[in-house]
Amino acid sequence: MAAPADPRRLCRLVQEGRLCALREELRAAGGAGCAGPARDTLLHFAARHGRREILAYLVEAWDLDIEAANRDYKRPLHEAASMGHRDCVRYLLGRGAAVDCLKKADWTPLMMACTRRNLEVVQDLMEHGANPLLKNKDGWNSFHIASREGDPLILQYLLAVCPAAWKTESKIGRTPLHTAAMHGCSEAVEVLLQRSPGCKTEWIGGGASVGAVNAVRRLLQLNRRDGGGWTTMLTIGCQYEPDCRDKCGLTPFMDAIQCGHIDVARLLLEKHKACISAEDSLGAQAIHRAAVTGQNEAVQFLVSELGINVDVRAASTHLTALHYAAKEGHISTIQTLLSLGADINAKDERNRSAAVNRFLLLQRCLRVPAFGPEDGLLRASLLAGGPASLVSSILTVTPWFGLHIQTAAATAQVLLLRPLRCIPRTAVGALM
Repeated sequence: MAAPADPRRLCRLVQEGRLCALREELRAAGGAGCAGPARDTLLHFAARHGRREILAYLVEAWDLDIEAANRDYKRPLHEAASMGHRDCVRYLLGRGAAVDCLKKADWTPLMMACTRRNLEVVQDLMEHGANPLLKNKDGWNSFHIASREGDPLILQYLLAVCPAAWKTESKIGRTPLHTAAMHGCSEAVEVLLQRSPGCKTEWIGGGASVGAVNAVRRLLQLNRRDGGGWTTMLTIGCQYEPDCRDKCGLTPFMDAIQCGHIDVARLLLEKHKACISAEDSLGAQAIHRAAVTGQNEAVQFLVSELGINVDVRAASTHLTALHYAAKEGHISTIQTLLSLGADINAKDERNRSAAVNRFLLLQRCLRVPAFGPEDGLLRASLLAGGPASLVSSILTVTPWFGLHIQTAAATAQVLLLRPLRCIPRTAVGALM
């Protein structure tokens, strides 16, 4: 009886593409049925590393199952598509692999392919009947995923063979336009903002028509050959409403601003007529979202170029951007807002200023006692709203008043409104 082969050695041979050595090992062992720690078969390894010859050898010589699933329910086709190995994808499809097989979280090979900027693999899957309208567990279809990656040619191709692909929302109501804006994919946003009627071809359950696929392919090839103008050559359009909102009330413009993508925000303003004062479900506007995420350039853009009131309040909380920045501990954002004229004495609905809110938050987070008698004047000034000059000086980080602390959630830069010598050693030690 032949001794079983070492699975780790076999996997290494597949990864390195050593077909001759692999053939000898398998002949000596009398089988190719070993599985890796995640229940990956040798076919998974071959597809993942783009070893087409080994893939064909394992299927044809050892009759390995091309539909074998690993622990995450991935098939070899998932592996090949996710890594952009077109020759492996085409081989597996030619052998009859199920084109819309699902892995964990309901991802199809087409979805996996859309995470890569590989138009040819997407085309191959579509020509073999892949359904671009299927959704994963989060409610994302392939077009939504492609919008996150930002390849304009893949988006145009999917729209050409399936014009309804753009009409999709995730389970929390986010559209592909939200996603492209959040990730700063300006070319993708340009595609999604086109409103031309576009191609009349419709996707039918069996896959895109060969004529439609070939027509789009010819356009793409022409575009690549002449080196430009893809936005004028491919005129498939979407019809997103200005200021479409997700379930949290966020618009694509808010997404772009809170992530610091000012170029995308400009696009949405120029081509989509986005509303700069739209409010989310808590009544916060774009400037409040930018303050929460510490996007200083976005804050500057909103106030200096778009004329947003730096002290505008969120409808439900009555907080200004300065309150939000202070709560999050964004020192540079606080300084930016102050330089733009923010009122440091502006009060929230409980009659507290940004400085007092910051103090109360620090007291809660650091669990240190209130100021002692020697700090009575400073404490009284803060709680009373204090003169702007005093509070501004406190908000300036110095070695005497500044400290970097690490909490279990994240590392945040915060202001200590008291000298370091006043903090108990045990409190400081617990934060380090």
